[in-house]
Amino acid sequence: MECQIARGCGLPFLATNETKQIMAPMAVLLGKKDEGSAIMGKTAVITGASGGIGRALARQFAAAGYQVFCGGFSHGQKLQDLVNRLQEEGWKAEGIQADLSSPDGAQAFAQKVLKQCSRIDVLINNAGVAQQKLFQEITDADWKRMMGVNLDGVFYVTRAFLPGMIRQKEGRIINISSIWGVCGASCEVHYSASKAAIAGMTKALAKEVGPSGITVNCIAPGVIRTPMLDSFSQQDLAQLVQETPVGRLGTGEDIAPLALFLASDQAGFITGQVICADGGFAL
Repeated sequence: MECQIARGCGLPFLATNETKQIMAPMAVLLGKKDEGSAIMGKTAVITGASGGIGRALARQFAAAGYQVFCGGFSHGQKLQDLVNRLQEEGWKAEGIQADLSSPDGAQAFAQKVLKQCSRIDVLINNAGVAQQKLFQEITDADWKRMMGVNLDGVFYVTRAFLPGMIRQKEGRIINISSIWGVCGASCEVHYSASKAAIAGMTKALAKEVGPSGITVNCIAPGVIRTPMLDSFSQQDLAQLVQETPVGRLGTGEDIAPLALFLASDQAGFITGQVICADGGFAL
C-alpha cells in the first residue's frame, strides 16, 4: 500500500496577527516581498552566478528584493543574459566579470561592486569548477586550478568584503561547498579536498567574526543538475538517483531558498554550520 500526501487542498484559514507572524519567515523563504520587508534595499553579492546554482541564487535573491551583484568569469555571455533577464523582470541586478582566483582580480571585483553601493549585506561564495580524474593522474596544474577557483577565490573575495561588514557590525557570508567535501568522491580527490577546506574555513571564520554581528555558514549541495554533470553517463546519473533517498537529483532551486533563509534575520542565531542539502545522499 502506497502512502500519499495530499497537497494544496485549498482549505481557507483566517489570517490573524498570530498566523501572520508565523508566515512571515516563510515569505522570506519563498522570495515574497512586501512594503514592510526588511529585505528591500539590501545588497547581495553572488559569485559563480552564471552556473546552475548561481542562476537560481541570483533569481531567488533578486525576487526577494535584494540588489544583486552577479560575478562570473568563464561564461561572460551567460552572465549578461542572466542580468538582462533579471532587469527585464524589474529586479535590480548587475553583472561583473572577474577572475576571482587571483587576489588582484578579487580586489578589483570588490571595488567595482562597492562603487555602486554603500554596503554589502550578503556575500555568497558560489564560484567553482569540477573535474573527474584518478588521483595519480591529477597534474600540478589541475590541483592549482581547482584550489585557485574553489578555495583561494573564497578567501580572496571574503577578505575583500569582510572589512565593510565588520564596520557595519552586520553581515551574512554563505559559502557553497559540496556533499563531496563532506563524504569524499572517488576520482575527485582535488575537488573533494577543496570543498572540505571551505567547510573548515566557514567554521573558523564564524568564530572569529561572530562578535561583529556576522554569521558564516556553508551549504553542501548533493548531486545537482548543472553543467558539472555533463561528463556523466546516463547510467552514472541513474545510479546517483538510486543512491539519493528522495529519488531524484537536485536543482539550483532546491538550494537557493536555503541560502535566502540563512541570509534572513530569522537565521541570526545560526552560524558556523555546514548544512547538507542533498536529498539524503550522505545518510
